[in-house]
Amino acid sequence: MHALTLTMVLGVLLLAVLMLAQAGIATHRAGKAADLAALAAADTARGLVAGDPCGTAARVAGDNGARLELCELVEPERVVVDVRTTVALEGPFARIGPARGVSRAGPPASSGGP
Repeated sequence: MHALTLTMVLGVLLLAVLMLAQAGIATHRAGKAADLAALAAADTARGLVAGDPCGTAARVAGDNGARLELCELVEPERVVVDVRTTVALEGPFARIGPARGVSRAGPPASSGGP
């Protein structure tokens, strides 16, 4: 009887760990997609790549398994881009909403000299 109870408890704990790992992986994917989308959008905003910065961000986010939720060009220069992405969670965590990633990218800061 004790062996059966112990087996059930260990099974439930293993399931909980696997579900938390799934949520962690989704959060990592959302963050990675946000970083890559922001970098691509910033390159487009600076004119290094032709196209629309937010359209580029949406494409890159989609290519990385995420959905672009927000894309804003930061004033006044409009070469810094803020991006927010989401990755849908599956299973029991789906009720709490998607995993989110946030990133900002732009040109490197000028050094100002020695």
